[in-house]
Amino acid sequence: MDKRTIVHMDLDSFFVSVERLLDTSLNGKPVIIGGTSDRGVVASCSYEARKFGVHSAMPAKMAKQLCPHAIFVRGDMDMYSKYSNIITQIIEEQAPLVEKASIDEHYLDISGMDRYVKNSMLWTHELRQKIIKESGLPISYGLSINKTVSKVATGEAKPNGEKKVDPGIEKLFLAPLSIKKIPGIGDKTYMMLRNMGIEKVESIQQMPLQIIQRVLGENGQSIWRKANGIDNSPIEPYSEQKSMSTETTFDKDTTDITQLKNVLTTMIEGLAFDLRKSKKVSGCITLKLRYSDFQTHTFQCRIAYTASDHVLLDKVLELFKKNYTRRVLIRLIGVKFSHLVSGNTQIDLFDDTEEMISLYQSLDKIRLRFGDKAIMRSIGLGTKK
Repeated sequence: MDKRTIVHMDLDSFFVSVERLLDTSLNGKPVIIGGTSDRGVVASCSYEARKFGVHSAMPAKMAKQLCPHAIFVRGDMDMYSKYSNIITQIIEEQAPLVEKASIDEHYLDISGMDRYVKNSMLWTHELRQKIIKESGLPISYGLSINKTVSKVATGEAKPNGEKKVDPGIEKLFLAPLSIKKIPGIGDKTYMMLRNMGIEKVESIQQMPLQIIQRVLGENGQSIWRKANGIDNSPIEPYSEQKSMSTETTFDKDTTDITQLKNVLTTMIEGLAFDLRKSKKVSGCITLKLRYSDFQTHTFQCRIAYTASDHVLLDKVLELFKKNYTRRVLIRLIGVKFSHLVSGNTQIDLFDDTEEMISLYQSLDKIRLRFGDKAIMRSIGLGTKK
């Protein structure tokens, strides 16, 4: 079986790069996206800010202490989505198989293209130059036989660089790197391994699989395989989900405002959890009302991109209050989130406070473990099915 050729392309500090493209006065200065209030958090930051220890998801107050001379920018998900789509279109026009992993990164399967072009590295280099020229944004890539090694290679190529890992030297390439470079090793796993004296990938490579499984549980095998450069996961063709929706038909038509608001609350909680689980944010809400005479009306509003319950709930209740004025019996009620955008931010880092983000993360962990109805607002308990 022929070796695969996988490319991982990642836009460098994407949010910051877009802001710098639109405002050249930001070039060369430490820039922090989000966290415009002391209780907010950092969504992204420039390499200049990272030198001072700033990183994404850090409390804004701490970021300001570490880098007081940084320029804080509110952030514009509409603009980021626009540029992300420009990049995706360029890549899809050139590559035979593309997976959009997030708003700023793509995987390309270009296996077999050496038969039609001079070589895969040159073809990818030319594609990268085309992206830079047409978008004005810096982008890096890594090329190898699988997704894991290509992603790590991209990290080593940054900023604005290229790196190829030749077939057969995957383990050699990974061995001297920090274990934190392996996809799937988060802060908790990193600290666990560091407390065992494991700092370099080479140490994981030398460990028997059974030992790493005993330490890390069911995630141990995946990490051991990645550390050894083994990854057979396929490129999944990019298909952007356009919307998420839910609706309820009542057994008995109603004008009970309290009941209707309770149902909307339960719907929003469920859909917002699905958004965060899918690593998406919504930019548009639609409220659907079907009356007892079967007339159906929809009411829509654009919103700042978010996946936060409280923001989405406020907006849908505002729509409901504004448009349900006839007090006619309602047969069906529904909610739809559209204008969905993929991204690494699981919730709205531009608006939410550190405390709110921690709350959502804790709630989502409970729901992932025990089911999406395991914990919910008391107002929605009467509608639990």
